Amino acid sequence: MENNPVQEIQIPDKLFFTIREVSDITKVKSYILRYWEKQFKILKPVRSIGGQRAYRKKDIEMVLLIQRLLYNEGFTIDGAKKKLKDLRKNEVQMEINFKELELVETIEKLKKKLGDLKKTME
Repeated sequence: MENNPVQEIQIPDKLFFTIREVSDITKVKSYILRYWEKQFKILKPVRSIGGQRAYRKKDIEMVLLIQRLLYNEGFTIDGAKKKLKDLRKNEVQMEINFKELELVETIEKLKKKLGDLKKTME
């Protein structure tokens, strides 16, 4: 298996990062980060009052994922967009499945409590 340097990157424990810090962490040049922001709607750092980009940890993780897709796995920009869309779709489906499971468990607990209540009242 190929050694993937992207996985070894440690993101400092901060709330916000400048584009320069993100560039230093990810080794992706600032102009490429700005280009990726235009290409990948999912990569959208917040802006400070002065208009400066403020990346969050999740933004850096997205940069690292895009970097892996483009550079390590050989995706084109369009291919990476589709892959990210598919990953997001799968993530949403997993969230829905988890919520359905929680709902079923809650219903089962309620049934049990109602059964216990019924026995108490008889």
